[in-house]
Amino acid sequence: MGPAARLAALLVLLALRPGGPAARGDTFSALTSVARALVPERQLLALLRRYLRGEEARLRDLTRFYDKVLSLHEDSSTSVANPLLAFTLIKRLQSDWRNVVHSLEASENIQALKDGYEKVEQDLPAFEDLEGAARALMRLQDVYMLNVKGMARGVFQRVTGSAVTDLYSPRRLFSLTADDCFQVGKVAYDMGDYYHAIPWLEEAASLFRGSYGEWNTEDEASLEDALDHLAFAYFQAGNISYALSLSREFLLYSPDNKRMARNVLKYERLLAESPKQMVAEAVTQRPNVPHLQTRDKYEGLCQTLGSQPTHYQIPSLYCSYETNSSPYLLLQPVRKEVIHLEPDVVLYHDFVSDLEAQKIRGLAEPWLQRSVVASGEKQLQVDYRISKSAWLKDTVDPMLVTLDHRIAALTGLDVQPPYAEYLQVVNYGIGGHYEPHFDHATSPSSPLYRMKSGNRVATFMIYLSAVEAGGATAFIYANFSMPVVKNAALFWWNLHRSGEGDGDTLHAGCPVLVGDKWVANKWIHEYGQEFRRPCSSSPED
Repeated sequence: MGPAARLAALLVLLALRPGGPAARGDTFSALTSVARALVPERQLLALLRRYLRGEEARLRDLTRFYDKVLSLHEDSSTSVANPLLAFTLIKRLQSDWRNVVHSLEASENIQALKDGYEKVEQDLPAFEDLEGAARALMRLQDVYMLNVKGMARGVFQRVTGSAVTDLYSPRRLFSLTADDCFQVGKVAYDMGDYYHAIPWLEEAASLFRGSYGEWNTEDEASLEDALDHLAFAYFQAGNISYALSLSREFLLYSPDNKRMARNVLKYERLLAESPKQMVAEAVTQRPNVPHLQTRDKYEGLCQTLGSQPTHYQIPSLYCSYETNSSPYLLLQPVRKEVIHLEPDVVLYHDFVSDLEAQKIRGLAEPWLQRSVVASGEKQLQVDYRISKSAWLKDTVDPMLVTLDHRIAALTGLDVQPPYAEYLQVVNYGIGGHYEPHFDHATSPSSPLYRMKSGNRVATFMIYLSAVEAGGATAFIYANFSMPVVKNAALFWWNLHRSGEGDGDTLHAGCPVLVGDKWVANKWIHEYGQEFRRPCSSSPED
């Protein structure tokens, strides 16, 4: 049996594999989905290796691409928790592999490779995933004030003036290519967001200049593409002089481009009419976010990577072993740490074990769907909440019943439906976040009231994983942020005893810089708690 026949047999086996196609377009919104994308890429690697055995001498460029991707899969430290690796994985599967497969000469081997690619194509990330991953890198760039040149080199540094702060040092540096940077810049460019487009396109042009003349099969862009987009971005930003300089550089590489020649004449005319433009610099404003009125405060809290007050600063904060007078906790009290007083925020250390956390993640993973937010009476997917979530009934596994008993013992509240919601398990994606929001309903039309058990009186949030950097829970008006503490649970009251919402509970899930963040939320409602947390007419209680 020849190489082509063996490859065809392998493709038949791949076509007969069980399981339907995965949902496309939201791979980037949960790291567990990004990790699953490694499977079809391994299949593509196997196909490509068989192809290379037949034509290695003629396809040195493909060998280079294969070796580059294979080295990532063989390195035990490679993890999609690094947002740069996650972005390039999605880009490879959505773009690079397609370019490789469709750029080669027709032959028996390449036809078999194309057929195999088409068999797994439905399992690959969609273009929407590439856009989402690019926007995630821009989000990390903004919230953590990351330097684009540093990100391109694989380092996470905050640059403020002349000060450079290392936010995270990966064990292995993973740099971005010129084409990677171009794709991020182009996503911003297509949105008319020149604030983000310019630094990414600048980096792409710089890297393309350094490797000009080298052709990479998987790349979509070139130096000319980067200069073309960058020149127009600078023109839109008001720097006509630099737009002219970049356009002239473009014509050095592509002198017959009539459109760019017309642009040069246009820019020269504009500069002649207004000589002051010769010294103008690009002035771009970061895109406004109308729904986010507390952006500066929110991002400042995120940048600290956790900033709760210490007990030495505020003596009324304390630690203790908690039983809450419950027989359930007498033999094994929970370590309680009072984090904040107004609002009352408490952290319970080691609330779940490693095995319990793993079990909860495993139960939820098959049911994860893109997270939504309430908008009036509707549930919508939005860019200010990037994650996937699943709801677990306590009938799914006896361990969830035990978990409910433990929550009830600690809080003294009734956590059984309809007085509490089912456990919501959330996995955050590349740069996954949830901008400032309240857990309790702020409108009478909120879907929360469909349970007919009142508003959400309290939140019990369990951290099911560790996070290497970022991902803190920031309380905006209370002015502190809580870093992710693996296996711990954070508890706070959303409502005053009068039933009014506590405005100081406005909080956010900061973008995950590096890591795979999982949390589980148990939301407890007003009704059923009348004798457990008595009401009060005073708005201060």
